[in-house]
Amino acid sequence: MKIIIVSQRIDFISHRTEIRDCIDQRLTNFLLQGGYLPITIPNIFFITSKIKYINYFEDWLRVINPDGILLSGGNNIGEFKSRDNTEKYLLDYAYEYKKPLLGICRGMQMIAYWANCSLKKVEGHVDTYHKIDFGGKILEVNSYHNYSIDSCPKNFSILAKSFDGEIEAIRNHNLNWEGWMWHPEREKIFSEFDIKNLRKIFG
Repeated sequence: MKIIIVSQRIDFISHRTEIRDCIDQRLTNFLLQGGYLPITIPNIFFITSKIKYINYFEDWLRVINPDGILLSGGNNIGEFKSRDNTEKYLLDYAYEYKKPLLGICRGMQMIAYWANCSLKKVEGHVDTYHKIDFGGKILEVNSYHNYSIDSCPKNFSILAKSFDGEIEAIRNHNLNWEGWMWHPEREKIFSEFDIKNLRKIFG
């Protein structure tokens, strides 16, 4: 079974003074349904700029030796620097070692941000469903984001757009990387279309 590293959102639990890394169990289930073994990465490696912690990150990657990477949703970019840095280094790693990668919602935003694209505020894309055009196929997807990518990153193609003109999916020209703005894991029954595309990315 192929191993997929999954980045985690950060939640601050104020009454306990706890900073927690977490993912939705449904995302774990989505990857398992696709036939992959998910392993979550902690954000602690980049809580400090000390070289020792970066070395821990590199050691962790060598031990796990993942077959692919999934950047999960949750948190806006800039909300928690340690998560931003974790995902930046994962993108650098995936680029250097040609690892397949999928970015979901914030994950797609992070791909664009890494590729020097800007984000923009959007209206009507939170806690709703809307239609997208995915290469001529009309799909209805969920939507939970306040921000969209401003333009298609260099060396990427647009796979899907919403009917109001926002970019909903992208793919890299040279690497097996995709970004989706919807959350496939939040469906009661996982979409066969999403599972099929997941397997195209990770093999």
